[in-house]
Amino acid sequence: MTTTVTHLWRLLKWGRTLARHGALRGIESDPLTPPQVRRLAKIARFGARIPPTPDYAAALQEIGPAAIKLGQALSTRPDLVGAKAAENLSRLQDNLPPAPFDAIRRVVEASFGAKLEELYESFDPEPIGAASIAQVHKAVTSEGRVVAVKVLRPGIEEEIARAIETYEWAAVHVEAIGGEPARLRPRQVVAQFKQWTARELDLQREAASASELRENMVAEPGYYVPEIDWRRTARRVLTLEWLDGIKLNDRDALIAAGQDCNALASTLVRAFLRQAVVDGFFHADLHHGNLFALKDGRIAAIDFGIMGRIDRRARMWLAEILYGLITGDYRRVAEIHFEAQYVPPHHSVEEFATALRAAGEPIRGLPVKEISVGRMLESLFSITRDFDMPTQPHLLLLQKSMVMNEGVATALDPDINMWETAEPFLRDWLRAELGPEAYYADRIIELVRAAKLVPELIKRIDQYYPPFGAAPPPPPLPEIAVIEHRHWLGYGVIAALAAAAGAAAVLLIG
Repeated sequence: MTTTVTHLWRLLKWGRTLARHGALRGIESDPLTPPQVRRLAKIARFGARIPPTPDYAAALQEIGPAAIKLGQALSTRPDLVGAKAAENLSRLQDNLPPAPFDAIRRVVEASFGAKLEELYESFDPEPIGAASIAQVHKAVTSEGRVVAVKVLRPGIEEEIARAIETYEWAAVHVEAIGGEPARLRPRQVVAQFKQWTARELDLQREAASASELRENMVAEPGYYVPEIDWRRTARRVLTLEWLDGIKLNDRDALIAAGQDCNALASTLVRAFLRQAVVDGFFHADLHHGNLFALKDGRIAAIDFGIMGRIDRRARMWLAEILYGLITGDYRRVAEIHFEAQYVPPHHSVEEFATALRAAGEPIRGLPVKEISVGRMLESLFSITRDFDMPTQPHLLLLQKSMVMNEGVATALDPDINMWETAEPFLRDWLRAELGPEAYYADRIIELVRAAKLVPELIKRIDQYYPPFGAAPPPPPLPEIAVIEHRHWLGYGVIAALAAAAGAAAVLLIG
């Protein structure tokens, strides 16, 4: 068990690095920052030269892999770190110097119990990309197929486990302060981050996620997921189909290659909505580096370490909320928030609807390039505070993915209106899900499931209430009043009884 001194030392060391990049300035100036946290920030920056403009991404890059991953998670929480910090963190580059090839070779050979040459005909020792958790090499299998091989960095699991332990320790102490820190649920944020990294550290699970997404996206022919080579995939090694394409952030190259950027943007939005709303299973790391345009005009996705899930009921709420904002039905959006218990019941539905209108009306009908994201976020965060809305950790990945998806789509088509692109898709899906056919189909399914439970319920009743005759009934027990003694009087009575019992025992023995 790591000691308190170790946790404090790590926090002060990391705080020192943050201070050198001006990343503690916002914490100290924010009136909502607890005094204890503000004092720790002052200690960490003591004597350091503070730059005028904070660079959170550079600070976390310097701290190391776990901090990079934490920064990517925090980029989804502008309510926690502020809109400007979230925007800076969203540019966090997950690039690090590669691990030595000899170490990578050992990881691959240990994973399969075979020599590298037995698994691959050729294996490029120079990686095409080296991130904080893994690096990717181009290779050719013994069957002659060109593949990409993703390998975990040696020792990365232990390094991240140590950092997360300190994050958990810090979150517990911050949340215990109460008030605004408790509302933001830092412990839940760290727990969610721990789940994300656990998934990323298991490449076999990432392969399963890619396989599931590939099956789901058959319904979206413009979106492609590479095939997994299961024979050469294990917990620390992932082998998948090699893709030749142009990254979606290189708009000039896409236009030069004859790609329709507007069509690509629409496909990206539609594919994300299908994943999040229809299937409830979505790619949650949709930055430019993970999306390519193939020669035939399809979009291809890679890196399936961070995936999100939403159950059907939450998807229905999500679709109704988005459609309500698109159509201006703020009353229905407010009702859904209360039905989902996102807003405490002591607040007014009407007042919440008015607050949503104040945030939504200024941006309706505008292209994305004319929307002030900072102004919109400021309005939304004000609403969450005014109505005591606790953070919903299960929606963090979705929020992050929506922001990323919008950013990539806007880079492809600066004039795209995300709401107008999403409206036909959401309208048709809601009509199918909320129409009479869907309603009666759901009721039939519920009745069939209930009927299947009847035999099991009878077995349980029989177990708890067995028939008479299996064992003789117990004899009746007399009712005896228990005398309750209080304080010293009770102890005195017990001592007297004990003494009397001891004396009687002595007399009997004598």
